[in-house]
Amino acid sequence: MKAATVQEIKQELRTVNEKRLTEICIQLARFKKENKELLTYLLFEAHNEEGYIAEVKDMIGEEFDELSATTNLYFAKKTIRKILRIAQKHIRYTGSKQAEAAILLHFCATLRQHGIPFEKSTALANLYQQQIKKINLAINTLHEDLQYDFRRELELL
Repeated sequence: MKAATVQEIKQELRTVNEKRLTEICIQLARFKKENKELLTYLLFEAHNEEGYIAEVKDMIGEEFDELSATTNLYFAKKTIRKILRIAQKHIRYTGSKQAEAAILLHFCATLRQHGIPFEKSTALANLYQQQIKKINLAINTLHEDLQYDFRRELELL
């Protein structure tokens, strides 16, 4: 079965009544955890983006706290990639460049604070540099005042 385009889905959703639309959303939520998480964000968290960003930062901090107990660089690489996947998923949910910059800045700062020798690993050093590039791209799209604030945080890294 070939998937419909977003435009086709949008047109079809306009014709569906409210009750059927609710059933479709519930069915989507049943099949995949990410769909449920996205619906949760859209329904309960989207109105308070700052609170949501704080929650994501806390989640990243907790994951790094669990990681700091290990000295194995291989395990650290795996866990750091997992943490980054979690961060990227939540960034996709918000769709906001401000949230992207804030979450990735927190990720990079936390990585540095936990004293993980990521410079010793080429893969982790490259991962870190890629996140810095993404932060710069996100910052460039923001308002000048926000750019100034985020650039100051970035310089501290």
